[in-house]
Amino acid sequence: MKIFSKQQIYKGDQQTAKKQKISSTELMERAGMQIFNWIHERMQGAQVPIHVFCGIGNNGGDGLVVARHLITYGYSVHTYVVNCSEKRTEDFLVNYDRIKQTTKKWPIMLNCEADFPTIGPDDIIVDAVFGIGLNRPPNDWVKRLFQHFRASKAFTLSVDLPSGLYPDDVPEDENGVVWANYTLSFQAPKLVFFLPDTSKYTVNWEALDIGIDAEFLKETETEVELIGKNEIFPMYKPREKFSNKGTYGHALIIGGSYGKIGAVVLSGKAALASGSGLVTTFIPKCGYIPMQSSFPEAMTLTDHDEEKLTDISFDIEPTAIGIGMGMGTDVKTHVAFQKFLESNSASLVIDADAINLLSKHKEDLKLLKAQTVLTPHPKELERLIGKWKNDFDKLKKAKAFSKKHQCVLVIKGAHTITVFENKMYINSTGNPGLSTGGTGDVLTGMITGLICQGYEPLMASLFGVYLHGKSADIAVEDYGYQSLTASHVIEYLGKAYLDLFAKPQMPHDPDAEEHIS
Repeated sequence: MKIFSKQQIYKGDQQTAKKQKISSTELMERAGMQIFNWIHERMQGAQVPIHVFCGIGNNGGDGLVVARHLITYGYSVHTYVVNCSEKRTEDFLVNYDRIKQTTKKWPIMLNCEADFPTIGPDDIIVDAVFGIGLNRPPNDWVKRLFQHFRASKAFTLSVDLPSGLYPDDVPEDENGVVWANYTLSFQAPKLVFFLPDTSKYTVNWEALDIGIDAEFLKETETEVELIGKNEIFPMYKPREKFSNKGTYGHALIIGGSYGKIGAVVLSGKAALASGSGLVTTFIPKCGYIPMQSSFPEAMTLTDHDEEKLTDISFDIEPTAIGIGMGMGTDVKTHVAFQKFLESNSASLVIDADAINLLSKHKEDLKLLKAQTVLTPHPKELERLIGKWKNDFDKLKKAKAFSKKHQCVLVIKGAHTITVFENKMYINSTGNPGLSTGGTGDVLTGMITGLICQGYEPLMASLFGVYLHGKSADIAVEDYGYQSLTASHVIEYLGKAYLDLFAKPQMPHDPDAEEHIS
């Protein structure tokens, strides 16, 4: 699913109105009606007080449409206009007149804190104060209104974007933003729903189809995409009847040090479970017996050093190599790693201590071949690209790094973001159960295994991240967040593959429905 920029959203609205020969007011009616339908489907006429707060721009116009339809259907509606400016948009004024013609209970003007209404914890707030066009912090009394929302503990539904939140920046004052339980975003989600600095402002979101021009949606190139099952399924490469283990490549997993051989075991098993035809591990001598006994499907090569890697040399020709997990950053290990980079010609996935070595010795970055995949967690990313001011600054630095070094950057997190040059891909699977040791090693093995099967490094990264999260989503149903382990992710990987062919189910949030029904 494409995630559009603010400028693209405006263009899409304009193109839709022009091609469908409708006015912007009619498009607003369509958008507001979709919000109303979502509420009505869940409430079915329940007489819970609904407080609709409208700004004086187009987002406020959407809110007035919602309020009008709720009133028409007999709901208990209280409509307010947050009078924060002298300017009004034309579409707001049109819908303001329409709601006055619908009910004798006209919208109440809010001009200061003294005008704030009483809101009960069992009430519902519809936030339609600001939309995507906000470019400065709200007035102080409006900030206090948003705090009033939060203090009420009422279920808060935001229209398109939580008010006070920018679509392309991080707000300086969290008290100047509505904290929504649910956000209904028009046509597509917003990037801010997926970033650590801003995702807290909406617990859940849903994209509503408001009939934006199909040609615009198809042909417009976006900088950001949300990767789900619909995007992943076409990437899948079916197996051939007369194939053999040589058909699906040979993965070499390099890493480990004394006490950290398990990282290589996990990565190697993940490479095999993701579909690599053959797996060889390269580890220090101390790991030979543990590896052979715990991972019989793998072949094992060892360094001459007992406890760490000091000479990464082998006589096989791997299709792809995953390196770094549990490897350590010893001086001798760095020398071996540097020599390896100088001679390597295979596709490469770099993780953990190998990333830390690159961060310490940035001159080694010039040794990376094009489309090398790096899989840093947040702290490793900071060492690699430097500190950032906020998440948007982080993404800017990540794109610059990817472009400079022609590498694929997999930024691990709640919504793992894969960056390649100027494009960003946000993953939609995964859960807090992945916050445990070893899951990153598993991901590296999976991406390595997918490259071995013929997936291009970027596609392998997107597919691997998706399957990694989906496997955890399936496993967590049996183990819960706290008890999920990296080994479970490998164990459930087959079910994640099978899920690609399962019929899609409609998203369901019983907690949200219970609150507003």
